[in-house]
Amino acid sequence: MKTIFIISDGTGRTAEQTLMAALTQFPKATVDIVVKPEVRSESQMEQLISEVKTAGGLVVHTLVSQALRDSLVRITRIHNIDAIDLMGPLLGRLSLYFANTPTQEPGLFFQLNREYFKRIDSVQFAFNHDDGQRYYEYDKAEIVLVGVSRTFKTPLSIYMAFKGWFVANYPVILGVEPPEILSKLPIGRVFGLTTEAADLSSLRSVRQQYLGGSGGDYASIDYVKKELNYANSIFAEHDWPVVAVTSKPIEEIASEILAIKRRITASG
Repeated sequence: MKTIFIISDGTGRTAEQTLMAALTQFPKATVDIVVKPEVRSESQMEQLISEVKTAGGLVVHTLVSQALRDSLVRITRIHNIDAIDLMGPLLGRLSLYFANTPTQEPGLFFQLNREYFKRIDSVQFAFNHDDGQRYYEYDKAEIVLVGVSRTFKTPLSIYMAFKGWFVANYPVILGVEPPEILSKLPIGRVFGLTTEAADLSSLRSVRQQYLGGSGGDYASIDYVKKELNYANSIFAEHDWPVVAVTSKPIEEIASEILAIKRRITASG
């Protein structure tokens, strides 16, 4: 079995993915891949080289630091070890093309990837925990929005999820007690959403017309007032911060929620 050592000043994922793609062209080869991440000093390299030499291994590296690449070239040359530089030639050609020097900061690609995948996870979380779904997992949420129907819970959840927040939302229904797990969450995790009764009644009337006039008392001003009063009593009982959404864009509501959350976190 052959051994290939991946040396990186980041996570090593870029080199590993590139190597795996290349190895598909050698289907009969049996290879042990050893990843050595976050190598950022010559002393670390010296320690690794003895392991590589003992295994009779090949080195593949993605070091973005020119100084580290120079050190590795020197060390592998001294020990007669073959090394393949995946990053240096590419950075060199890009430097010529852009007439600029690279930042040589390790881990940037992983940081960008991490943010990208976190956003995917947060959006999926919002969809999975929309409108009371999987409420038993609310302890995994960073923010839980609670309010009656048509207080922008879903669009607000999705908007904040795109910003990387793990958001769930729960609908307040007249006469129905919210799940116990909500009362166990720490202050600053649950936010009540409220609005003016007249505005909510108007919004619901439009939706009712869209649905062909069905919905019973859903849009009546008296019923809306009862629902809002019931929701506000729940917010007060649990001491949840309340945000009014009347005539506000989603961005403004989100900013207000996050400002309250920052204040609570700072004071806690």
